[in-house]
Amino acid sequence: MSSSEPMSGNQTLCTIFTFVAFSSLGKLQPVLFVVFLIIYLFTVGGNLTIICLIWITPSLHTPMYFFLVNLSFLEMCYITSVVPQMLVHLLVETKTISVGGCAAQMYIFTILGLTECCLLAAMAYDRFVAICYPLHYTLLMGPSVCLKLAAASWTTGMVVESVQTTWIFTLPFCGTGKIQHFFCDIMPVVKLACVDTSHNEIVMFAVSVLFIMSPCFLILCSYVRIFVTILRIPSAAGRQKAFSTCSSHILVVSLFYGTALFTYLQPKTSHTPETDKATSLMYTVVTPALNPIIYTLRNREVKEAFQRVAQKNSLRQMV
Repeated sequence: MSSSEPMSGNQTLCTIFTFVAFSSLGKLQPVLFVVFLIIYLFTVGGNLTIICLIWITPSLHTPMYFFLVNLSFLEMCYITSVVPQMLVHLLVETKTISVGGCAAQMYIFTILGLTECCLLAAMAYDRFVAICYPLHYTLLMGPSVCLKLAAASWTTGMVVESVQTTWIFTLPFCGTGKIQHFFCDIMPVVKLACVDTSHNEIVMFAVSVLFIMSPCFLILCSYVRIFVTILRIPSAAGRQKAFSTCSSHILVVSLFYGTALFTYLQPKTSHTPETDKATSLMYTVVTPALNPIIYTLRNREVKEAFQRVAQKNSLRQMV
């Protein structure tokens, strides 16, 4: 059901949007509810565990783990901006959201998405300095530098995406108000506009290329230098140790950028509701859930810190 207000001509202005979401799956929706709820709880719990573990472990108070705390906090907010509403809509027949609520979700989601791009670039720079300039690492990656990089990442996300989302919601929306998606993503919402949006789409594509590809380019440049430096290390053990410090980050970057590039940089004609939902599930649900696994199972320092904390707790219980 959608609500509308009179508009000039024969069109009506939408005030409420309706999500199509997973309505076509019918009786499978309660099953999806259970699956996504488990993933959501695991993601929030896993990222909270990483944050608390780093907070209480002095040996992890380094630039790399400072950025990991930022990333874990961001991932919790990222998945929370989408999944709770999706869970509710899996259990109800009428899947509606007000235009204002849709705008709020898009603000949060897009800001967090671009901030993650920038944070991943900052983390790549940290690994670049640690491996390529180890003797100058403490000087080049001091606390003030880390704070500035994190602040720049969050500020860039907030400023750029606030402007873009505000611009999107100055468009008039009309018709049935049906969003062919399970949340207020950019392209499904823009398709509801009852004016020519070709210029908007060109600008949005340019913004995506500039602010998604620029951090990606910085990450690629950092890792080219990192790999060249690692190959120059004479011992195999030294090369393995150097590579192990950035392998988790490489996996996270591959997951995040793989889905982001496929979603936002593909031609408009390639977009279908089915592919959009599938790729969106990857970067809104699956990727945030995998990050805690990647940074615990593939990170020796985090695993050792977790084991120490677990041993302390078990000793306290025995006493």
